[in-house]
Amino acid sequence: MTERVIELEAIDPVDIYGVNNRIIDRLSYFFPKLKIAARGSQIFLKGSVTDMKKFEDKLNALIEIRGRKRRLNEDDVNTLFEEQGADSTRLVADDDGEIIVYGTEGKIIRARTKNQRLLVESYSKSDLLFALGPAGTGKTYTAIALAVRALKNKEVKKLILTRPAVEAGERLGFLPGDMREKLDPYLQPLYDALKDMIPARRLIELMEEGIIQIAPLAFMRGRTLEGAFVILDEAQNTTMGQLKMFLTRMGNSSKFIVTGDATQIDLPKKSDSGLLRGVEMIGNLKGVSVINFEKCDIVRHPLVTQIVDAFEKSKED
Repeated sequence: MTERVIELEAIDPVDIYGVNNRIIDRLSYFFPKLKIAARGSQIFLKGSVTDMKKFEDKLNALIEIRGRKRRLNEDDVNTLFEEQGADSTRLVADDDGEIIVYGTEGKIIRARTKNQRLLVESYSKSDLLFALGPAGTGKTYTAIALAVRALKNKEVKKLILTRPAVEAGERLGFLPGDMREKLDPYLQPLYDALKDMIPARRLIELMEEGIIQIAPLAFMRGRTLEGAFVILDEAQNTTMGQLKMFLTRMGNSSKFIVTGDATQIDLPKKSDSGLLRGVEMIGNLKGVSVINFEKCDIVRHPLVTQIVDAFEKSKED
């Protein structure tokens, strides 16, 4: 007998359990050999690994359904078990790609493009990944989704997101306000992604506990990051020295993902960027993967692809 705890971090448990636990009880009915107890945001399982995996698949399917409708009912559970063959898997996966994690209010975060899928696949075999490419390709968003999944599955102890505050020259002491006010403008895109994946109250708790940390690159110096999932965003704005400093923070049982777009360097001298030179130096090392995102991976407004094309043509002229 194996025991496991599932944490409902991305949705209100009441939405899944139903009134008087009707929904979760109905789901439990289909797993007579599995001991299931729902308490707060946690579901305790005891039984075979196979049964627990099947239960989690159906639970995830229910969460996906909840993301599409206002309220679940017992018929939603029945439908999960009435459908057979290929149709029965339709609720947990589809042609849009692999589900990475379930976000707030049942939002589904999945790998939607070829290179997003490649990033997800490379995660399992490499401890250091570089995700390079133009704006709008989902590099950072996919990386953060992988980090949230790793934290949820207890693969790592903490999640650290960082990016260089280039506009401030990393001299944050000259900016007005307390440290949080100084950093927010530079780190807001990271907060936005996290808020899609972790309920606001839970996110605040995790940050207060130091389990999730968001900081400028300058704050990484001198640290050894063990058992951590660390993402360096906007790495095209790091010098070779800064990139080396960051990469050598890696401790045991850690995962590092570096994202960047070499066409959007904000350093005073573009030649100071160390990203592409760093990738050239260590990209072929064992345990390192490099994923080059392309225009076909752009998942923002359709105009973004045309904008990227226009700027590239202008640069060529």
